[in-house]
Amino acid sequence: MRVVVLGIGNILLTDEGVGVHVIEALERQYALPPDVEIIDGGTCGMEMLEQLENLDGLIVVDCVRCNQPPATPVLLKGDDVPVFFKTKLSPHQVSLSDVLASLEFTERAPKSIAIVGMQPVSMALGMELSPEVAARVPELVAMALAELTQLGITAEARA
Repeated sequence: MRVVVLGIGNILLTDEGVGVHVIEALERQYALPPDVEIIDGGTCGMEMLEQLENLDGLIVVDCVRCNQPPATPVLLKGDDVPVFFKTKLSPHQVSLSDVLASLEFTERAPKSIAIVGMQPVSMALGMELSPEVAARVPELVAMALAELTQLGITAEARA
């Protein structure tokens, strides 16, 4: 079993960095088995190709603009994931879409993909999340943990 939890986002643009903040919280609060890799993808693109090859599961955590009220958590999986790539919901979507398309083309795509996201409140310059989004980071951590559980992976809370 190989699973990646990928946090993407630009931490210089307030809520745009929520994916990175969530994976940092996940790593700080939980011990994960060795078959789970946490990756800070920042604003990377095709350079992630090798790290995402032949995964059993990929959980992407990102800022997602999807016409929901600000600070609304969003979970997309199954048939909803391709819809995510048809409309631009995230600034990183193009590079992530390219990576996943390349993996699909080479028959190395992840077996399952879930997108855990948050509708931003602010995309202004700043390294801190908006208070509304920051308050909901624990929910996104819980959503990522729930996706890991569905893949049969147990995380241990750190003391």
